Amino acid sequence: MKDWLQRNLKGDPILWAIVFLFSFISIAVVYSATGTLAYKKLNGNTEAFLFKHTGLILVGLVFMWLAHRVDYRHYSRWSLYALLVSVPLLLYTFFMGGTTLNEASRWLTIPVINQTFQPSDLAKLALITHLASMLSRRQQHLHDFKSTLLPVMLWVGTICGLIILSNASTALLLFATCMLLMFIGRVPLKQMAVMVAIGIVLGGTGLWAGQRLGTVISRVTNFSDKTKKTPFQLEHSYIAIATGGIAGKGPGKSTERNILPHPYSDFIYAIIIEEYGLLGGAIILFLYLAFLYRGLKTVMNSYGAFGGLLSAGLSFSLVLQALVNMGVAVGLGPITGLPLPLLSMGGTSLIFTGLSIGIILAVSRGEREIRPMTGEDDGTSRIPRLGTSY
Repeated sequence: MKDWLQRNLKGDPILWAIVFLFSFISIAVVYSATGTLAYKKLNGNTEAFLFKHTGLILVGLVFMWLAHRVDYRHYSRWSLYALLVSVPLLLYTFFMGGTTLNEASRWLTIPVINQTFQPSDLAKLALITHLASMLSRRQQHLHDFKSTLLPVMLWVGTICGLIILSNASTALLLFATCMLLMFIGRVPLKQMAVMVAIGIVLGGTGLWAGQRLGTVISRVTNFSDKTKKTPFQLEHSYIAIATGGIAGKGPGKSTERNILPHPYSDFIYAIIIEEYGLLGGAIILFLYLAFLYRGLKTVMNSYGAFGGLLSAGLSFSLVLQALVNMGVAVGLGPITGLPLPLLSMGGTSLIFTGLSIGIILAVSRGEREIRPMTGEDDGTSRIPRLGTSY
């Protein structure tokens, strides 16, 4: 068994263990959180969502395994094609209308399999990968605005601007991840300040055009103004956390899952604390921090800028989203509607999460960027490790 695992599960073994542990926890928690939903919608067939979620997790793990078997240098070229596909999908979803939830069209329904697909998931993965590729190719010319930073600004502004039309929290988190990636990639602070200023203008325009500005303002106001009544979701999230105590009520014994909207997605962290207590919540937080540590360990061990930037961007993207979700559940931020990566019940989002982790594992295999697979020079062969001087 050990030999088989070493042959087939390459890359960081601790990262593999963390992902498998998250998968088992997700199956248990989602099964508990969807019990009432299944009883109401499926005539008491409480195992239906269990089998569906378990199947999607297995599919996500398969995609993760396939992604980690690919030489990660291929993703540099594929990311551009993924971006070119993402733009019309985002436009179609917003203007033509997809599956609507909370007055926002964010999903497309895939025919035949009748499974929802969120184009922003593809756009996030493609943008982070392409941004890492652009920064790695132009490490020697980061002060050249026209040839280096202008293409970066155009892609970041276009993708984040299209996403913010229907999903402000995802767009803001993606923009923050891109800024962090640019900082790691040694982009001058003056250029980053220009990007932030442009992002504020484009973001405000996108919120107004997408008619989401009022929703964002109301959520921020409800969070910051303590004189207003606590929103329904947060109130019951607090109740779940308060009644969980130190050790929790026990698996499957949550009561707030019957009241909280989306207890299996947006507020699954509150259900975890209610059933497994503050100890369970602390373990989940530790696992995400361990995931980030192993992702950054991969950055330090990478042999080129592209691999390091790619691993850093994807690791920060997943963990930042997790921290935002957990922060909302415990009252540290306004309601966002972001799911908890690796734990929340989801559709194709589990597949894209698996692809992201698979790419990180591919980088952790330590493949050198001596020359591109095609034999052409893309600039990565002359780039030393991140953290070294030029």
